[in-house]
Amino acid sequence: MSAGPLAGIRVLDLSRVLAAPYATMALGELGADVIKVERAPDGDETRRWGPPFVAGESTYFLGINRNKRSIAMDLTTEEDQARVRDLALGWADVVVENFRPGTLERWGLGLKTLRQGNPRLITASVRGYPAGDDRPGYDFVIQAGSGLMSITGPEGGPPYKVGVAVADITTGLFLVGGITAALYRRERTGRGDHVEVSLWGSQLAQLATVVQGVLSTGVKPRRWGNAHAQLTPYQIFPALDGWVAVGVGNDHQFAALCQILGHSEWADDSRFRTNPDRVTHRAALEEMLSPVFQQRPAAEWVRALEEAGVPAGPVRTVPEALAHAQERGHAIVGTVVHKTLGDLPQVQLPWQFDEACAAMGTGPPLVDEHRYEILALIGQIRNRRKDGPQHE
Repeated sequence: MSAGPLAGIRVLDLSRVLAAPYATMALGELGADVIKVERAPDGDETRRWGPPFVAGESTYFLGINRNKRSIAMDLTTEEDQARVRDLALGWADVVVENFRPGTLERWGLGLKTLRQGNPRLITASVRGYPAGDDRPGYDFVIQAGSGLMSITGPEGGPPYKVGVAVADITTGLFLVGGITAALYRRERTGRGDHVEVSLWGSQLAQLATVVQGVLSTGVKPRRWGNAHAQLTPYQIFPALDGWVAVGVGNDHQFAALCQILGHSEWADDSRFRTNPDRVTHRAALEEMLSPVFQQRPAAEWVRALEEAGVPAGPVRTVPEALAHAQERGHAIVGTVVHKTLGDLPQVQLPWQFDEACAAMGTGPPLVDEHRYEILALIGQIRNRRKDGPQHE
């Protein structure tokens, strides 16, 4: 198999915490060479986020920082500012950062200045909010303020956050898309660009169909718990020994569901013939379906529904989901080598290519693990600069 599609691309990662580091990990998985500049002496804040820790290493940090080389720097010093400047001007294709606006400028590392020194350079920033709003962004606060919490949680209950930092993760993925688009544009124009993505903008964009409903009708969306605003039955039901998720997407699937439940006559009930009918009478339908689902184990329902072409599945815990993936032979979990932990299992990012390769590669680095090889690289850049142009 060939190298990753971004092989040969060099990424200087000045970011920390989650959104931008997730993006740079993804770029590394696609083949880019990533140097992570961490704050001296302790490194990225997430190295101390926990528990859980494994042999002193934060699993939070481990989950979002593979395929990177690490060097610890104090960017308030002129010496380390000069080192970062050398890497940006003489090595990097992409610089990624998530500092508060104005911070890099105070250190003589403003992105516009760097692009003037290296016109092919692509710079990428993660912000809390869109341009002009310099408040810092925190996933929890973004989930609350964007409206996500207002549509998440039990019907009639309090707002809920999603169980993972979804605004951060989505922002990181949007950033990857923007960077790869800028790289493609550079192939045509020879010039770099600046990409900026905010947590706020990413979260609102992620609300896609919900936002469109508000823009088109002006109606405030509500919480539906585990149900769906526009489809029913599209929810979980209690089985004899657990829960079953049922996702009926059309009238044919509903008829098949009724057949499996032993009540084919429900498909002809005027209240349930079409999806709009079922949405209108969702409460009555749920009252009829729930007692039937409680009569058999979840696995039996799932097997019967899948065989009938009705989307269905069990509600699993995360360990159960990982075990299921292994049982089905899904190439989801791989192994990287960590300097102190040895073999480290991790979830792969889901890209698959026919010709290229998305590889997990190297394990998450220790703080400053690659200091001497990166300093040697900076020395090579400075030596080249004496004899020719700064950037290759």
